[in-house]
Amino acid sequence: MSRHSDARESSQLDRRLEALNDARELAEGVLPDESLADVFQLLERASSRRSLSADHTVVGFFGATGSGKSSLFNAVSGAEIATAAARRPTTSEPLAGVWGAGGSEPLLDWLEVRSRHHAAPVDGFADEGTGLILLDLPDFDSTRAANREIVQRMVGLVDVLVWVLDPQKYADAAVHNEFLTPLAAHGAVTLVVLNQVDRLPERDVQPVLQSLKGILARDGLGTVQVLGASALLGTGVDGVRSAIRNVAVQRQALSQRLAADVTRASRRLREASGDGEAAGVRPAARFRLADELATAANVPLVVEAVARSYSLESSRRTGWPVTRWLLRFRPDPLRRLNLRRSSPSELSRTSLPPAGAPERARTDAAVREFADNASAGAPGPWRAVIRGAAREGREQLPDALDQAIAGTDLMAARKSWWWALFNVVQWLALLMVLGGLGWLGVLAALGYFQMPVPEVPRVEGWPVPTLMIAGGVVLGVFLAVTGRFIGAAAARARATKARKRLRTAVGGVADELVVKPVEAEVNRLRSFNAALKRAGGK
Repeated sequence: MSRHSDARESSQLDRRLEALNDARELAEGVLPDESLADVFQLLERASSRRSLSADHTVVGFFGATGSGKSSLFNAVSGAEIATAAARRPTTSEPLAGVWGAGGSEPLLDWLEVRSRHHAAPVDGFADEGTGLILLDLPDFDSTRAANREIVQRMVGLVDVLVWVLDPQKYADAAVHNEFLTPLAAHGAVTLVVLNQVDRLPERDVQPVLQSLKGILARDGLGTVQVLGASALLGTGVDGVRSAIRNVAVQRQALSQRLAADVTRASRRLREASGDGEAAGVRPAARFRLADELATAANVPLVVEAVARSYSLESSRRTGWPVTRWLLRFRPDPLRRLNLRRSSPSELSRTSLPPAGAPERARTDAAVREFADNASAGAPGPWRAVIRGAAREGREQLPDALDQAIAGTDLMAARKSWWWALFNVVQWLALLMVLGGLGWLGVLAALGYFQMPVPEVPRVEGWPVPTLMIAGGVVLGVFLAVTGRFIGAAAARARATKARKRLRTAVGGVADELVVKPVEAEVNRLRSFNAALKRAGGK
């Protein structure tokens, strides 16, 4: 393998490991802790293994009791290790045969292998500066729990897995269900050897090998190399040794093993998470949420109060001066709600009716509907998290909505330009009425005291004082009625503006307490799926 290709594969593995870690971090609090713990252990294991000797390929021999695993290990390794291993009737702890490049000691320490044998080259082992470590491991079906634990640990640590099966138990469900099937992603670093073929009639060897291949295909390992061998007679041993040597020379086993681990971990996270993307926050759903919260927060009541308050103030300022003072005894609707002030910062609370059971039920229903729409399509665990994020701020909503309404500028203290004009004309009309009455009063007094009464000017036969009184009254009434109609139209316009401002304020609260937390979880799911896709090599 070229140095450039090796660097490219290493860089790709770096990206996949980083993506897997991103997925793990994003899934915290969503997926089960045990699933995330497995991923964390893999990342720690990958980091440790890559920091140790990259010049050595670690090959583990796994097999059941009676499979001849140790005998095959000795046959593949050569006479020196065979002599050392012969003193062990059964494998109770890992035994290492080491060839080639130095620097294996830290790696073997990490593997917790104490029995180590540095062997002489055998049929090409350690050629081209290649480092190789063969491990003879305890039987995976050992009755000793410690031996089974060693096997389970080594299955996750070695670079290449050599499964030694025998003709009698090659279809044993234990090895296939507990080991081979879960490691289906590791086909590139797995070798299966059918040992003890000398116990079979020659005509049965190939049918048994084909049967084994069929079973492995059902395990998801259809591309795994399957070899027949006899450690006793030496049949096929060279083939096994050659296959191991080829793996070591290519120096891809470590990267392939870790890549397979990442693939397997990605699949497990996907199984724990489930497939799918959340629908997310749509503008229509956001608008409906704000609209429902506005209704629950008594915004329509405030809008009506704005219109009534403006109409009342308009009548007070533009009505007929003779009767307008009576309006001062009518309470201002906004003042009763503690919402009439010169600036929004004067008050922080309103006197709106507190949220009762109907309002809370409406709020809860609106939040639930919004969360359901946003989480549609998301896998189960993520759907629950998205809904939970929407509910987190539910208890804060009533108080936050009240403060939002209290902080909204309802323009209650803002005067309309036409009020001053109507007010001036009204007072002029009243003065005209008073002038006409005063004129007629003077004339009546002169006549009462038998004094000369001057001739009163007339217009079209009507006395001017009478015209002044009639004109002033008519003008005053006309302005009062006209002002009422204009005030009603202006009140509706101001109420519309207030509704928009209140709606914006309520929308801000909804965004802060409901929408943003939901969007954060939706985006977290989207990032998780993207990271998992990168980790899977896609």
